Formats: sequence, C-alpha cells, structure tokens
Amino acid sequence: MGRRPMNPLTRIRAWRRPSGASLRADASAGLVLGVESVPDGLASGLLAGVNPLSGLYGYLFGMVGAAAVTSSTLMAVQSTGAMALVVADTDLLAAEDPERALFTLSVLTGAVMIAAGFSRAATLLRFVPSAVMTGFVSGIGVNIVLGQLANFTGYDAPGENRVMRSLNLLLHPMRADPATLLVGTATIVAIVLLGRTPLRSLGLVVAVVAGSVLSACLAAAGHDILLVSSLAEVPRALPGPVLPVPGEALGLLLPALSLAFVGLVQGAAVSVGVPNPDGSATDASRDFVGQGAGNVVSGLFQGMPVGGSMSASALVHSGGARSRISLFIAGAVMAVVILVLGGAVGYVAMPALAALLIVVGISTVRPAQVQSVIRTGPLQSAVMAVTFALTLLTPLQYAVLAGVGLAVILYVAEQSNNLTLRAIEFNQSGRIREVDPPDFVPGHSVVVIQPYGHLFFASAPVLAAQLPAVREGSVGSVVILRLRGVDHLGLAMIDVLGRYASDLQEHGCTLKLVVGSDVVHRQMESEGLIELVGEPHVYRGNQWLGETVRRAYADAEIQIQDGTPGEARP
Repeated sequence: MGRRPMNPLTRIRAWRRPSGASLRADASAGLVLGVESVPDGLASGLLAGVNPLSGLYGYLFGMVGAAAVTSSTLMAVQSTGAMALVVADTDLLAAEDPERALFTLSVLTGAVMIAAGFSRAATLLRFVPSAVMTGFVSGIGVNIVLGQLANFTGYDAPGENRVMRSLNLLLHPMRADPATLLVGTATIVAIVLLGRTPLRSLGLVVAVVAGSVLSACLAAAGHDILLVSSLAEVPRALPGPVLPVPGEALGLLLPALSLAFVGLVQGAAVSVGVPNPDGSATDASRDFVGQGAGNVVSGLFQGMPVGGSMSASALVHSGGARSRISLFIAGAVMAVVILVLGGAVGYVAMPALAALLIVVGISTVRPAQVQSVIRTGPLQSAVMAVTFALTLLTPLQYAVLAGVGLAVILYVAEQSNNLTLRAIEFNQSGRIREVDPPDFVPGHSVVVIQPYGHLFFASAPVLAAQLPAVREGSVGSVVILRLRGVDHLGLAMIDVLGRYASDLQEHGCTLKLVVGSDVVHRQMESEGLIELVGEPHVYRGNQWLGETVRRAYADAEIQIQDGTPGEARP
C-alpha cells in the first residue's frame, strides 16, 4: 500500500526540524541553485525583453515567496522560457510606465493563479492534449534560440518576427560581429564541456564567467561587446517594494491569463515529475496558489512573472535537497551575490548570456516526445505541427489556446466518423451474434441495430447515412435501435431518429427504441420522439444485459405474425 498523504501541519513541522545530514544536503543543493540562478535570472529578463534585473529579482523573490506555500516541496518557482516569451510578446512599452506595468503584470498573474488554485482548476489541465504541449514546448525552444541570435552575433536583424529576423541573418551572415560571435561560441563550448565534469550545473556559471572574461580581453583590444551594464545598472542592494498600477490591469488581463495558463501547466509537470522527498502526495491546486503567491511577491519587489520551473526544480532535486529549506538557502545565496558582487554582475557579457539561453532552448526540444506524438497518428501530429507553427509566428498568448481549440475540433471530427452500426441476430438456441447491418430494411422482418461510438451532433449525419435504407419493399418490418450505453442525445440526433421513424411508418414499418438512460428518455419525450414512435415501442433497459432487447425482439415477431407492425400512410 502507498503512503498516506502527510497533512499540512505535519509537513511544516517536518521541515522545521531538519536533521544535520538533511540540512547539509539542503545547503549544498541550495548553493548550486542560488549561484546558477544569478546568470539564469539575468538571461530570463533578457529573453523577456525587459530590464535583466527584473528577471533576477523575479528568480529571487518569486522562489522565496512560493517556497512556503506549494505542496511540492522542491518546486522552484522562477521565470521559464515560455513565460519570458509571453512577456516579450506583450506590448509593455505602450504603457505609461513600462516597468510598473511589468510589475503589475506579475501581481495580476499571481492573482489569476491564486484564484485558479482556490477554484480547484487543476482538473481543467487534462483538457490540454499532449500534442499541444509538445508542439508548444518545442516552439518555445526554437523561439528561445531565434530570439537570442542578435545578442549572440552582434547583428540586430530587421524583421516582423523572430523567424523573419533569423532569415535575414542567414541571408547576411557577414553582418555578424566576429568578436561577439567568438564570445558566444566559446561560451557554448565551455557549457557543453564543463557540463561533463564534476561541476555539472555549476559549469553554466563558470562558462558564463569565462565568456565574460574573454569579452573583457577583447574589449581591451578595441572590440565593442555589449554588457549587462550597458542595459541596466546593477545596484549592490535589494529592491524596495513597489505597488502595482490598477489602471493597467484591464489591458494586461489577457497576457496575465496566458502567463497563468502556461505557468500552471508547467507547474503541474513539476508536481508530477519532481516527487516530494518524504513521499507525501502533492496537490496541484495548492501548487497553483503557491505559484500565485510567488508572482505577487515578485511583482511587489520589481520582478517579472514566474512559474514552476522544471529545470530549476530538477536541479535542486538532483542536488540531494531534502526539504524546502534548500529553496530559502538558494534565495539567500542570490541575495548575497547581489549585495556583495552586484558590481561584478554588470560585467557579464550579453553574448555569454545569449549562449546560455541558446543551450537552454536546444535542450527544451525533446525529440523523443515529438516522435511519440507522431506515432500516435496523423491527427495528433497535425495538432502538434500547427501549435508549433503558431508558437513561432503568433504571440504566445494565442498559440496554446489556438492549439487546444484545433485539437477539440479535430477530435470532434474524428469521433464523428468513428460511429459504426452492427446488426444483432438471434438464433433458435438463444445465442446472439453481431453481423454487418443490411443496406436496406427487408420486408416482413426484424432488424436489430446496435450503434458503437459517440452519438452527438457531429455524428448525426453519419448515423443517418448508415441506418438501413427504407424502400418500397420494406413493408411490415420492425427496426429495433438499441441505445444501451448512450447517456445523452442531442437535438440533431433526435431529429435523425424522428425522420427515420417517420420514413418507416410511411412504408408500413415500426421503429422500436431500447433506452437505458433516464436522461435520454426525457430528451426523447421533451422533443416529441416518444409520441411519434409510440410509447409501447419504447423499452426501458434494466440491469440484465440483453433482456430488454430480447423482449423487444419477441414483441416485434408477434407484430409481424399478426400483420400489425405499422400502417402505411397515404
């Protein structure tokens, strides 16, 4: 048997009294995450097209603000590539105060996440198909790479979107700055090589530092390479609180909803993928509230929107962390780096940060997941491909919603064509078998039809086309339609049955219905179908399989023998 979920009070007491070994493990994992989060936070702000310090502060305050609330002990709430790109696609420059608008967006996103958590909206995530998320995440990875080519090469190519700017760069490769390109390439090589050493994740920090040192050497030789200090002054102090701007809330509601949706989906993946060290169960809705709290704290302390980060959570988990204390230690490490080494952070080279993001973007694309979706069939592959294309070519706040909408439409189309009919035959020994239904209703006979599939508005034309046709020779027959297992009929489906019943009556035949659901019976009654068919020809199913349809079959045979299955209309 599995372990019983630990109640919140027990969990809080557990992490307040860590053992020495647990505390050492938390300190080690927190140190790695804290040091790595400094360049990563700056890079996230860069990716979002905002002040890199907003990314840094979002990483720090978002993580600390959420750490005490989430049910997932090791969920690191930081900005993710997908959320950063949604921010980049939000027209914050149109606001009167773009920086305050960013902070307002963080708080508003947090409010949406908290509302989603208290309303138990986690159940809605099951409506997001894997094909949509695979296409979206793959598109995010490519977008991250394309969005950093300007800082990586030193050439800010013109174009309407990232794809067009990247094509412009490919057509004009000589416009790239050799020194900037050298720093970026050297950083990527260092990241790859150091990642295979005992440094592991700390190799990212060392690589960015090495790239920045190379940048300083090239700058001394007369080359002009963009630094973090060129975009923003890095103070050796933590930011003070600021209040959001309520007047900006309405204009930021759509991107806030999109950010909340993306963050919650990714956070749900963390809840599943990074188990609690003590074996306790996680609560996705409570994690929603925790991510919302992190966003509110991030916005109040000048940070950008954040969400559950799989990479950061996996990093602290692989580092051996045993409790959420590791996240507070990581926050403390970030604060120390800002306070003590704030001036040095300004010398970080932008192409080195761009190289870090390019590596992150490439690692985001999972070929195995893409192949898995392709193997499921053309429908899911089409959904994935369209979502991927939309992610590249449209603002991200529309891509996921459009992908979900497309998936629903294609699913409805597929299910409507999956409706099949089978005929049920009874032999003299009482055995039942299924065969292909006849193309038309033969005269003076009983035809029992069993539909398989979804009976809803989109499948109504399919049912009408597959029902045995009624023709001049179809006289004195009874058609029994067995609706066992059908719990709902739409108006379109009832209309098809009504027309079929009328057609049978015009040829002196009868339609009998075997219904197992009270809801279906009420729908038929309210729409006049039972009155049209006749109450004696509607049979209510019971718990004994086959009993009702046998009774309907026996009644139909008696009607045919008596010559009264139906009267032909003039």
